[in-house]
Amino acid sequence: MSITPKRLVFVTGPSGAGRSTAIGVLEDLGFEAIDNLPLSLVERLLDGPPLERPLALGLDVRNRDFSASALLDTIDASARRFDVQAELLYLDSREDVLLRRFSETRRRHPLAPHESPALGVRRELDLLASVRTRADVLIDTSELSPHDLRAELSGWFGDKGTPRLALSVQSFSYKRGLPRGVDMVLDCRFLRNPHWQEELRGMTGLDPAVQDYVKDDARYESFFTQVRGLALELLPAYREEGKAHFSLAFGCSGGRHRSVTLAEMLAKALAEHDWQVSIRHRELERRAVGPKPDEPEHGSRS
Repeated sequence: MSITPKRLVFVTGPSGAGRSTAIGVLEDLGFEAIDNLPLSLVERLLDGPPLERPLALGLDVRNRDFSASALLDTIDASARRFDVQAELLYLDSREDVLLRRFSETRRRHPLAPHESPALGVRRELDLLASVRTRADVLIDTSELSPHDLRAELSGWFGDKGTPRLALSVQSFSYKRGLPRGVDMVLDCRFLRNPHWQEELRGMTGLDPAVQDYVKDDARYESFFTQVRGLALELLPAYREEGKAHFSLAFGCSGGRHRSVTLAEMLAKALAEHDWQVSIRHRELERRAVGPKPDEPEHGSRS
C-alpha cells in the first residue's frame, strides 16, 4: 500500500521576525503546529503514529539543543524519509527592524539576556546564516504587518498542505535594493518611463493608462513574450525537480510604473496557464497603494 507523504514545514528565523505568528497562521490553515520542539525529539515524533495532517514545527535558538548544524542535519534526515515532504520556511527581517521590535516590546534577547538587544540580534543573524541559505520559502517581514504576513503565508501554504510549486511575482525599485529570496530578477528600466508623463506620474502600473503606455514601447512585446516563454519553459522543470517555490521580480527606477506593469502582466499570463501566482508590489505596499492583502490573487486556490 502506497503512502502519500505529508507536508512537514520547519519554521525558523531570527527572534522578532514573526515565527510565532507564522506558526499560528499555519495552524489556522490546517497544519498540526508544534512550537519550540527540541530537535532531539523530531525523529521520535516522526517515527510515531502516521501524520493525519500536514505538520509545522517551530524551531528557534531558545531550544536547549538548537544549533544551525543540528537543524540542518534534522532537515536532511527528514528529507530522506518516504512519509513526509520536508520544507524549510525562514522568516527574515532587517537588523534595524529586529532591534526596533525588541525595543518596542522591551523584551530581552535570548542570546544576550544581560547585554544589549543589538548584540543578541547580531549573534543570532550570524548563527542562522547557513540556515537561511537553505530556505525553501524565505519571507522578509521587515515591512509586513501581521495581516500582510498572514496573506503571504496563505499564498504559499493555503492549499491545506498539498505539495506544489508556488509562484511569486514581484515588483521593486532598484533605489531600495534587490528583494530578498528572489530566484530571478529582470531589469525593465530600458522601457520608456511613465514618470516623465505628467498625466501618468501620479498613477501606478495598476492603472490601465500606465499599462497601455508601457506596452506601447516597441521593445515591450518582444521582451514580455520571451520572459513569458522562459517562465513557462522553466516552471514545469522546477516542479518535476521537487522545488517548492519560485520567485521572479521585475525592477525599475521607482518601482511604481514599469515593474508593476510587467509583474501584473506576467502574473496574469501564468494564471491563464493554470499556475497559482502570488503577487507583491514592494514599493506600492510601502505607500499603501493598490490591492489590499486580503483581495484575491492571480490564479486558482484549488
